[in-house]
Amino acid sequence: MYVDVDSLRPDHLGCYGYHRDTSPNVDALAREGVRFDECYISDAPCLPSRTALWSGRAGFHTGVVNHGGVASEPFRQGPNRGHRDLFDSTGWMALLRSTGHRTATVSSFGERHSAWHWYAGYNEICNPGHRGMDVADDVTPLALDWLRRHGRKHNWFLHVNYWDPHTPYRAPLDFGNPFEYDALPEWLTEEVREHTWSGFGPHSAQEPSGWGGERTHERYPRVPAQLDSMDSVRRWIDGYDVGVRYADEHIGRLLNELADLGVLDETAVIVSADHGESLGELNVWGDHQTADPITCRVPLIVRWPGIAPGVDGGLHYQYDWAATLVELAGGEVPERWDGRPFTRGFREGRTEGRPFLVTSQGTWSCQRAVRFDRYVCLRTYHDGYKQLEPVMLFDVEADPHEQHDLARERPEVVARAMAMLEEWHARMAWTSLHDVDPMMTVLREGGPYYTRGALSAYLERLRSTGRDRHTERLERVHRAGRSGG
Repeated sequence: MYVDVDSLRPDHLGCYGYHRDTSPNVDALAREGVRFDECYISDAPCLPSRTALWSGRAGFHTGVVNHGGVASEPFRQGPNRGHRDLFDSTGWMALLRSTGHRTATVSSFGERHSAWHWYAGYNEICNPGHRGMDVADDVTPLALDWLRRHGRKHNWFLHVNYWDPHTPYRAPLDFGNPFEYDALPEWLTEEVREHTWSGFGPHSAQEPSGWGGERTHERYPRVPAQLDSMDSVRRWIDGYDVGVRYADEHIGRLLNELADLGVLDETAVIVSADHGESLGELNVWGDHQTADPITCRVPLIVRWPGIAPGVDGGLHYQYDWAATLVELAGGEVPERWDGRPFTRGFREGRTEGRPFLVTSQGTWSCQRAVRFDRYVCLRTYHDGYKQLEPVMLFDVEADPHEQHDLARERPEVVARAMAMLEEWHARMAWTSLHDVDPMMTVLREGGPYYTRGALSAYLERLRSTGRDRHTERLERVHRAGRSGG
């Protein structure tokens, strides 16, 4: 059973060191399973991420790196396409079906993004029907019903998708706030809040629900209108954490059902996410707009019958785990997959990570990141009207919340990162079935989908809110004819 929690960042789970009790059920699962500390999606956010995982291929190879425009749809296979396309013949679910597993999903994701290719390979699709605005109470009854009908059978794979940590925070008010008296994360100080307040960008402190003027807070009481005080920061973090705890409670219900059916001990249970979530980092609040570890690092917890508990600290793409699962199920990973299985290491409790990873973002900015050693280096091609330099470097061990850009201080480290990025790009181009880097498609169309046409109005908002100095920067960077705004 694969539990897929939208927007779930690892460091807000107890098993990854969080001080708040957000995840008692997931934590218990982690104590009995393998916790992966450095698992990353290849492409952010939702649509590119799940397309990559379900196909086993990076966005460079699928063509899906955006939420709108040409690059939100898979590359056409052209005249050589047979009766079945690649998603149907070599996708994750298709491979599991080929090993004799019955595949099912409880999710509204495909409808939310018109991601019809994502449904390939499923025997059953159960859509809660709220286009991603589901709450756990909409999802769990459908999942429990499926388990009661199939849970005692052999060889099944059930994907259950919870959305509750995703903005707008909408856990039922009668769920309360278990964190009302808990301290905030230590890094979120008044100095940090003031810095983000004086900054800019979509989903920044003065416009955390978009570009400014949204009235989200009127419908969703857990969402403050602005981050204008530490009290509002507390409400924002509490809103996210309550969503995590609410989803965790429902994960507990699924585990209890497996126990009641008498199959919990023989069932593999996996918990992961489609991406993480920025909660103030790089002045993005409650969204997933960058290619950095805050957005692209995801939890991965695997409790597998017969595998000893442990921690894997190696660098893995999320679809490396998908490839491993295919082999564990008795299948064969296709040559065209970018995912590399680490099956033997998993069985033996050894880490078999990659030397570096490249992650991408094409929906709220155009950015690629190189994650290696203790660093992440961000290469930005379109800043999405945020405070992003063309090249940024962070020491993620010493500075996990990316407050100190080291690019100017450590040019030799940046040079290493850029060499890795070039190596990755050359390998992706060499192994592609198409002659297009989809990131270039996004740039050619006018930039990230959610920022197109937004610049002029946002410049006016910056002027009207006393942030004129930022308009000069944006106008300089996005000269007429190149801004998409």
